[in-house]
Amino acid sequence: MKLFDVLLGKTKVQEANLDDLFGLSTSGITLEAELGLLSSKSAGVCVTPGAAISFDDAWKELKELSKTDDLNSMKVVTDSFDYRWIVLEDPDFESLVTRVHMVNTTLKEAGWGPQLLCSAFGLTPNDVGKENFPAKCYLIYLYKRGTFYPFVPVGNEKRDNSSELRLSGTLKSDLKIEEDLTRWFPIWDIPVA
Repeated sequence: MKLFDVLLGKTKVQEANLDDLFGLSTSGITLEAELGLLSSKSAGVCVTPGAAISFDDAWKELKELSKTDDLNSMKVVTDSFDYRWIVLEDPDFESLVTRVHMVNTTLKEAGWGPQLLCSAFGLTPNDVGKENFPAKCYLIYLYKRGTFYPFVPVGNEKRDNSSELRLSGTLKSDLKIEEDLTRWFPIWDIPVA
């Protein structure tokens, strides 16, 4: 960004970085072997509402692609802050990551790139988990930063910071973990199982 752009209040909208999302595919082994966490078989893509671009057109294209991709489940959920979530389900973790990438790519190509906020991947402890994790755990991918962070909600708008730090410490060799902890935003009531 140039100095005059800063002075005049002009900012360039940062585009979403989608490629780093694929790093999550290989971390499934680490999650299960070292932490006893499995995919909840559900993920969500969050976008801000956009007035100028028709979401319906992008949704029709996604539904059309899902027919050829044999997508098990895909739905749109609007949360209490009016953000839209495209929620996907797939029993295969690598396939789920690929399909989330497909949704993001489709939205980006339809002009929704600047509105892409994050993706949330649900995790759940297995029966013989080596660590004691709450029933709901998430890995959040921030598009504009190309980084991941863990989110472990417990109770009424509280989070388990120690579990989040254990998750990030274990995954830092597999994934690009967000170093700025102030960007580990709590996302309450994620519509992902």
